[in-house]
Amino acid sequence: MKQSKVLIIGSGFGGLSAAIELRKIGVEDFVILERRSFMGGTWCQNTYPGAQVDVQSPLYSLSSELYDWSEIFAPQAELKAYTEHIIEKHGLRAKTILEANVTRADWDDEQKQWIVRTESKGEFRGQYLINASGPLSTPVIPAFEGRESFQGAQFHTNDWDHGYDYKGKRVAVIGSGASGAQVIPAIAEDVAELHVFQRTPHWVMPRPDYHFNKLERAVLRNKLVHRLLRIIIYWILESRVIAFKYSKALMNAFAKSRALMLLRWQVKDPALRAKLTPDYTIGCKRIILSNRLYPALCRDNVTLHADGEGIRRITPTGIETLDGTHVDLDLIVYATGFNPTEGITSCPVIGRNGAMLAKFWERYPRAYMGTMMPGFPNFFVITGPNTGIGHTSAIFIIESQMRYIMKCIRETQKRGMHAVEVLDQAEDRYTTMIHSEMERTVWKAGGCKSWYQSEDGHVIAMFPGFSFTFRRLTGRFKPDHHAFA
Repeated sequence: MKQSKVLIIGSGFGGLSAAIELRKIGVEDFVILERRSFMGGTWCQNTYPGAQVDVQSPLYSLSSELYDWSEIFAPQAELKAYTEHIIEKHGLRAKTILEANVTRADWDDEQKQWIVRTESKGEFRGQYLINASGPLSTPVIPAFEGRESFQGAQFHTNDWDHGYDYKGKRVAVIGSGASGAQVIPAIAEDVAELHVFQRTPHWVMPRPDYHFNKLERAVLRNKLVHRLLRIIIYWILESRVIAFKYSKALMNAFAKSRALMLLRWQVKDPALRAKLTPDYTIGCKRIILSNRLYPALCRDNVTLHADGEGIRRITPTGIETLDGTHVDLDLIVYATGFNPTEGITSCPVIGRNGAMLAKFWERYPRAYMGTMMPGFPNFFVITGPNTGIGHTSAIFIIESQMRYIMKCIRETQKRGMHAVEVLDQAEDRYTTMIHSEMERTVWKAGGCKSWYQSEDGHVIAMFPGFSFTFRRLTGRFKPDHHAFA
């Protein structure tokens, strides 16, 4: 059994940020447990064609780790290079154990530490446990009838098989959300046939792509200039919250009108345009940024299956639709997203007095500051319940959570104690406030069902306000909201 002060699950931006921040407060005794055979998380795992960030790169980066970006929206390869740059700069490979798939975490109240079990690397003990596995790391493939019988190739976008040559093949992409909207235009020109199966249409807005030229890149290497650009981007994006939360009229005026203009401009066929027009308030589901999706869907070799043309079952040779049509296929790509509820933590977590996190979250996931739950001392969740942000960089939220986590650890050490735990009433007040504020948002009242919501309709993914409000909340540590032992 291996002993460390802090155990970190996951080596994506959340895990890397945790490691960097721990060092800032003088904690070197930590280990990162990574289930895969490589480090890096999302942008090292998702390598499907067309993968690209949809938040401007100067902001979608660690505030302490500026980078020489080649374009405003970095492609996957550049984000991978950035991730590896951080890993190498901070020497985090030596602090990481690969292929350490965590299967269970138990709190030992007598020893005041966590016991973490892995599939093949044994047990680890740590005073603090930081779960940074990420909510969008568990891919979902719906249980389509006959899926196992298909004789062609099939895989999820999260596990793209680069050994398979899709060129000249008959391909189906199931799903038209964020990943599907990137894959579709990336492969449409190269396949013989492309069949896109859409459950519900998404609102699509123009993507303001921009490549930095040599002079601009040289200027942006100046840290002050780079930070100024980062600040400008931040405040432009932050202004969107006014529409998301407070004004349907603004959403329609500045977002819906642009989305409809793009749709009318790029899709001339009225029947296809009708299939692609959502019937819910823009912003209720994730808005797609793309200049290439609609032109791809208009190609002669691309067919959009919507409404009554959905999937009845998968056959050995293709897909049978609800209207009885059979589509012959060589490849099925599942762009069907992730399970954010199951993905919040990577394993069963058992806290004080045998409390089970799955039981605490049985109705819907909830957490104080989106980070800590009563009954689970010294346990922190990165990108936990209600920390999602629909208008700006998720990394800004991660770094805000780090402020809270590091304050918890430092306060515990300052008091000469071994454990910190948020109080029931503090978590309950915080969660009540979050869902009260949520009532006015487009995610709650926009007329759609999305992965942002739990089965009973609670919006569990998003934070209902400005990101600077979340940072202010996490930065004001309140000892009376916590118990120390």
